[in-house]
Amino acid sequence: MRIKGFLVAMMAMCAMSTAAIPAPTSNFSMVTGAPTSQPIGHYEFCQTHREECGPNRNSAVADMTDDKWAIVRAVNTKVNTTIIPMTDKEIYGKDEVWAYPTTAGDCEDFALLKRRILIQRGFSAANLLMTVVRKPDGEGHAILTLRTTKGDFVLDNLASTVKPWFDTPYSFIKRQSSANAGRWVTIENGRDVLVGALK
Repeated sequence: MRIKGFLVAMMAMCAMSTAAIPAPTSNFSMVTGAPTSQPIGHYEFCQTHREECGPNRNSAVADMTDDKWAIVRAVNTKVNTTIIPMTDKEIYGKDEVWAYPTTAGDCEDFALLKRRILIQRGFSAANLLMTVVRKPDGEGHAILTLRTTKGDFVLDNLASTVKPWFDTPYSFIKRQSSANAGRWVTIENGRDVLVGALK
C-alpha cells in the first residue's frame, strides 16, 4: 500500500514538473519585435524610390506552390550569376549606397534587385523583406527574406540555393516590417537560432 502511494505521488510530481516546462517553439519563422532604426542606405534609397517604401496593402503570408518556388530559385540564380560583386566604394566612391545594380553591386543591391523582380512576378512586397544580418566574422551583410506559410527563407548572394533562415551561419539583426516597407523591426530570435539550427 505504501509503495502504491509512493508511486502515485511520484507520478503526480512528474506530471507537475513536465507541465512547467514550456513547449518548444518553432524556428521556422523569425520572431520580430519592436520598431528599430532604418539603415541609412535604405533611408536614402527610399528618398528616390518613395513608391517602394510605404504601407503594404496585402500582408498575408505567401502560400507557395511548386511554380512559385521555381520562380524564386530562378530569380535567385539569375541575379547571383549575372551581377558582379563589387563594393560601394569601388562602384560609387562612397561607403554605403543602396541601389538597383545593372552589372555590379554589393549584397544589398543583389537583394534589392531580387525583390523588385519577384514583385514584378506577382509576389507581395510584404513577403519580400530586406534583412540585415551579421556574418560569423562580425561583418554586416544584407539578404532578402521570403515569408511563407512554411517559414522564412533567404535569398543570399553568397549562397547558390534558397535556404530556410535558420540553416544559415548568420546572426539576424533586423528587417523591413511586413506592414510597411519603409519601416524596420528587430528580429527577436535572430541570435538564438544559431544554437537551435537544424544542421
